Amino acid sequence: MDAKITLSFNEAVATKAKKYAERNNVSLSRLVEFLLEKVTSSGYTSFEEFPVSDWVRQVAEGEAVYQTKSRSRKALKNEYYASKK
Repeated sequence: MDAKITLSFNEAVATKAKKYAERNNVSLSRLVEFLLEKVTSSGYTSFEEFPVSDWVRQVAEGEAVYQTKSRSRKALKNEYYASKK
């Protein structure tokens, strides 16, 4: 079951992240969820230890490339929900 939360970001970062997610056929919510899952499922004791910090910086600056198979939003949603069963 999805839970709703409210987050605040620098407007420029949010704009870049939205464009990035759209180009890669993934919702901004799922992109953030992916990153949070990586952070919370690791054995790292601090954020500075976690290697995704460079990736997050690159996304914010438009340098990172997040590769996905070309699938529709509906197919991605169905795949996500099936994985939660």
